[in-house]
Amino acid sequence: MTKSRILIIEDEREISRFMELELKCEGYEVTVEHDGMRGLIAAREQPFDLIVLDRMLPGMEGLEICRRLRKSSDVPIIILTAKGEVLERVEGLESGANDYLTKPFHLEELIARIRLHLRLYNANQRNELQFEDLVLNIRTRTVQRGEQPIDLSPREFELLQLFLQHPRQVLTRSEILEKVWGWDYDGQDNVLDVYIHTLRDKLERREAPRLLHTVRGVGYVMKEPA
Repeated sequence: MTKSRILIIEDEREISRFMELELKCEGYEVTVEHDGMRGLIAAREQPFDLIVLDRMLPGMEGLEICRRLRKSSDVPIIILTAKGEVLERVEGLESGANDYLTKPFHLEELIARIRLHLRLYNANQRNELQFEDLVLNIRTRTVQRGEQPIDLSPREFELLQLFLQHPRQVLTRSEILEKVWGWDYDGQDNVLDVYIHTLRDKLERREAPRLLHTVRGVGYVMKEPA
């Protein structure tokens, strides 16, 4: 049986180490990051089944990480915080968190909540997205067209996942950049065109029909071959 993968983003190293050891003893595969930005990058580049996220972090605040992840992922998120007021809890849940645990907490309660959210997630999670002969597996982060596996970079995978989650729906350039690169992306304007070009090259090898189409002056759409 595959181990569930848990990401801990917590800057208090004694707490994170304690959680890591206990969760490993429970049979989970655990990754730990102590900086908010590094945690966000890890969450985007690797497949996790659940994230334990501290609210106050260096690099990027926990609620901002949660909001950004919710644009492209429904992975369960449990927020840890020293703030226990009702308004703080509401803010945490409205940012997209599934649960909220106030420090200090009993580890047994955290483990019980992790088990609950993993059960709910596994019951609801749709591992595979398919359109025509193109199949993307969210859990294993693999892609294949027909019987041919396709090797994608993390960003190309996110881009393809977005299109497969919205088949036949025209996505504007600004929508795509916001969901895949983040709302505050201020890089080169042609970065999307470059990624679309390389993604098409990989999807259309062996003269496979085009599925990713340009809508001039608007954006792109995943639809049946012309």
